[in-house]
Amino acid sequence: MGFFDKIRDGLKKTRDNISGQITQMVNSFTKIDEELFEELEELLVMGDVGVETAGYITGQLRERVKQKGLTDPGLIMEELQDTVAQLLMGDDTLHMGTKPSVILVIGVNGVGKTTTIGKLASRLKQEGKSVILGAADTFRAAAIEQLEVWAQRADVPIIKHAEGADPAAVVFDTIAAAKARGCDVVICDTAGRLHNKKNLMDELSKISRIIGRELPGCDKETLLVLDAATGQNAVHQAREFQSAAGITGIVLTKLDGTPKGGVVLPIKRELGLSVKFIGVGEQVDDLQPFDAAAFAAALFDTEGRPPVQAGAAQPELVEEPEEEALEEVVEEAGEAREEPAEEGREAPAIVWDLPALDGGESEPEPEEELREKKKRRFWPFGRE
Repeated sequence: MGFFDKIRDGLKKTRDNISGQITQMVNSFTKIDEELFEELEELLVMGDVGVETAGYITGQLRERVKQKGLTDPGLIMEELQDTVAQLLMGDDTLHMGTKPSVILVIGVNGVGKTTTIGKLASRLKQEGKSVILGAADTFRAAAIEQLEVWAQRADVPIIKHAEGADPAAVVFDTIAAAKARGCDVVICDTAGRLHNKKNLMDELSKISRIIGRELPGCDKETLLVLDAATGQNAVHQAREFQSAAGITGIVLTKLDGTPKGGVVLPIKRELGLSVKFIGVGEQVDDLQPFDAAAFAAALFDTEGRPPVQAGAAQPELVEEPEEEALEEVVEEAGEAREEPAEEGREAPAIVWDLPALDGGESEPEPEEELREKKKRRFWPFGRE
């Protein structure tokens, strides 16, 4: 399955919830007017896009329609897709130019933080990078054991301490091991508690000081993992973590199981945070790098085809042969003759004398079987 297909399949529920309803609404209009924009904004809000972001999108769409002088509602979807794609454009790549680079991963319980770390480690290793994990979320029950399982699956080393240990000490030992082993990337599982932002901020500040002292000038990413199924609550979590932890990017998980994938839009528009990865399935390779254009295309593509790039070669259409052509093929294959009807048949059987492949005499074949064989020469995989 290709990159676009994975994203499209993963966004099915969101697409049905947002673009499916918008398409039905647009098709009910005969002209582009203010009522259309009002209904569009309402549907966007219902699709977990949020009031502010929905207003922004419809405002941008009004400008596009006005500038291009559009009057046909059928053209709205393409303009909406382009508007969403431009909204989502941003710095969606990981910055890992130093050796080692550090990735801190944060997220509340249940959002898929540990799974994301394992999938990310596997992806980076497949790209040829050496990765080491640090189990620095030392207070959540079973967090260390879960990360160990993923370290084994990804076949990467892990540094851990006992449960309840100082997270900064785990990060210190992980960095020391990375330098000793020449690792390219350090991924640390860090705290994800929001009930006391001061403790969270203090803990992350201490970790940042350790990194700054042991790896001065290194590239560092702080990724917040959010569950797309929580909808607008994910936006609230992002806002709280952003104020406490200095988030550099978002990983949005479980998109394949929710119709609330539209939450990616307010995260970008209202918080200015770029989505770095999206989770569209349970498999290791279902953690996909975020691509704004591909996301928008998959969100609004109702025909199951990726957008055709300008200048790309178009597939050559092969016309099916007419029935008359089939008749000619059958007639040219040999001479037909009529045999007496068998017992129980109402009409005589029509058979064809065909030359055998080895030069000998061939067995006569019934007309219906021959026709089927000739059809398969034209449609080897069927008409559908």
